[in-house]
Amino acid sequence: MIALALRAASDAPAPFVTRLTRKPDSDPALSHFLAATQAGSLWSGAQGLFEVASAAEDLIGDVVLVDPFEGRADRLIRSASRHNTLVVTEQCDQLCAMCSQPPKKTHVDRFDLLETACLLADQGITIGISGGEPTLHRARLFAMLESVLEARPDLTFHVLSNAQHFTADDALRLRSPCYRNVVWGIPVYAADAASHDAIVGKAGAFERLMVSFTHLLRAGARIELRTVLSSSTAERLDTLASFIARNLAHIEQWSVMGLENIGFARSRWSELHLDLRRDFDAVSKALDRAILHGIRPRLFNIPLCHVPEAYRSYAVASISDWKQRFSDKCAPCAARPDCSGFFEWHPPELVEEVFPL
Repeated sequence: MIALALRAASDAPAPFVTRLTRKPDSDPALSHFLAATQAGSLWSGAQGLFEVASAAEDLIGDVVLVDPFEGRADRLIRSASRHNTLVVTEQCDQLCAMCSQPPKKTHVDRFDLLETACLLADQGITIGISGGEPTLHRARLFAMLESVLEARPDLTFHVLSNAQHFTADDALRLRSPCYRNVVWGIPVYAADAASHDAIVGKAGAFERLMVSFTHLLRAGARIELRTVLSSSTAERLDTLASFIARNLAHIEQWSVMGLENIGFARSRWSELHLDLRRDFDAVSKALDRAILHGIRPRLFNIPLCHVPEAYRSYAVASISDWKQRFSDKCAPCAARPDCSGFFEWHPPELVEEVFPL
């Protein structure tokens, strides 16, 4: 597992963001490598000297947030990685049964620091925005996206949101051309309000979600729907596929996602987890219906050898590299470069249940 938070030491008066480089540069937003140390590596930049507990060769090109008060450096954007996501808040107004990152009540505003990080990113990458629920701080979020995309139109953003807070005024704002570089990843778990609301732990969530879809449709927003597979969603998956085809056919993609064994799902794993190696019928029926109606489905977080051959072309190597895990049995598999593998925290017995393709 790749560490994203590293021990660090700095005398700077406040947290700062910088990009780590090999050689000195006149740009004050950059810091350069000075020397290897017993703890890791020593760097110099506009905020003075700071030390990070990692070898320099592992950090060159990374954009980091150094917090002198916490004694840590967060690798916000890793150079050459396809998996960079910025957490803008840990607050959320839903309590999803399978939430991988349970929310907190407090919010630490880091939008200015995160904006700086985006401006220092590699050319042409996609940056994820996540939470918590990012649109709880909608004005700050929109301002950051617009500011960054004005300066860096080469970037794209993928924003995960429960879509509970979009308004008619937002529809006008989101028509701005810069939002063609933004995809909204929005979860929907059932075609009826009672089932969806029960899963997300919020009464009225489904009805409010439909209102937000109306605003996003008026804005011409780019939308990816997301459905996490569990015992409570699989039995309704085909009905949901029909609902999407009738009401949300304008979406760019429907991502059907394997369950993550962390957060709220960990204590309910035996109740929620689906063994797709033994029963793929609910998923296959829903995929067939989506494809029939021109909806583009994708399977996330599911190893290729757990998917019947007829549906493997829809499976994506989606698990972020920093939390991706493979079994030793996967070593000879020719399909491994295109496979999601498992999450680092998946049960060992599941990880070992693989066979090379």
